[in-house]
Amino acid sequence: MTPSWQTPWWRQAGDGYRVRVVAHALDGRRAPLGEHRVRTPRLALRWLRGRAGDVADQLDPPYARVVAAWLGDTREHERALDLMTAGRPYLFLAQDEDGIRYAFTVEPLPLARPVSSPGTVRRVASCLAA
Repeated sequence: MTPSWQTPWWRQAGDGYRVRVVAHALDGRRAPLGEHRVRTPRLALRWLRGRAGDVADQLDPPYARVVAAWLGDTREHERALDLMTAGRPYLFLAQDEDGIRYAFTVEPLPLARPVSSPGTVRRVASCLAA
């Protein structure tokens, strides 16, 4: 497998990546903490790390340590990049003292297919016939 940092951006999955952070309460409520679309796995990881730092700053020390450990885990970051480059989603979970779970996710976006009108197809076909 080619390392993610060697994969050109135009060969990476679909139309980019959706990166999200969502807080999940024990009673089932969800609170979106941010969402962003990026073109490359590296930009997805950069945005995710920024949001993880923001969340860690708001957690009590024992719970912030888990997020801080993830922030410093270069091996895990390489694994995340490899998954994203392969077109697979990535998830990191953290929890606070109240049981609220923070889901940091990256999802590859499907490749958008251009929609052509019948008139466009006819014009192209008539140009090719000439």
